[in-house]
Amino acid sequence: MSVKLGVPSKGRLMEKTFDWFGARGIGLSRTGSEREYAGAVEGIAGVSLVMLAAGEIPRELAAGHIHLGVTGTDLVREKLVQWDQKVEPLAELGFGQADLIVAVPACWVDVNTLDDLDAAAAAFRARHGFRLRIATKYHRLVRDYLRMGGVADYQLVDSQGATEGTVKNLTAEAIADITSTGETLRANHLKILEEPPVLRSQATLFRSRSAPLDDTDRGNLRTLCDTLGL
Repeated sequence: MSVKLGVPSKGRLMEKTFDWFGARGIGLSRTGSEREYAGAVEGIAGVSLVMLAAGEIPRELAAGHIHLGVTGTDLVREKLVQWDQKVEPLAELGFGQADLIVAVPACWVDVNTLDDLDAAAAAFRARHGFRLRIATKYHRLVRDYLRMGGVADYQLVDSQGATEGTVKNLTAEAIADITSTGETLRANHLKILEEPPVLRSQATLFRSRSAPLDDTDRGNLRTLCDTLGL
């Protein structure tokens, strides 16, 4: 066996992850073509690299298929019920920062808080006969947030494409999405509610609580964590 480390298979997250490990003396690299999702680890024994889509890593950790994984806090908390019983965060990596926020049309001048959104949702339903639609990919997190904020009379609609465009396309009245600068929101004439975000997310190294380890793996995992300063 070996300690399996899952990292994002492409893009800026992959590059930044490679940089973070490299700065700590562990070389990660992709091997073969981009379609092969194969990788290599240098600088430490008994650790193998598994290239995965960032969105797959939380479930692979929870299932015990990989021992460690780098992915966003948002993905872990959205995809895993009782996430803290399935994975343990070991280190925030300092990149991939983004906030999960709720945004409404900028022209809704009287809607700035969750209380305002609740009132607007009630008025919307009374006027139109159906619930105000909020487009999002993060149903679990947003539902919990709105419930704690006292917002009712809304429905979440799934968005797998460009969430910011759903209001302009008339498939939703508001959105809940990840943003780092807010530029795309402003370009689509949306404003963020004046509330704390649903979640502040960043790339994080997580450990699976269920992945099997023999004595050799435990030693290799301990060496890896010591090398990383964890």
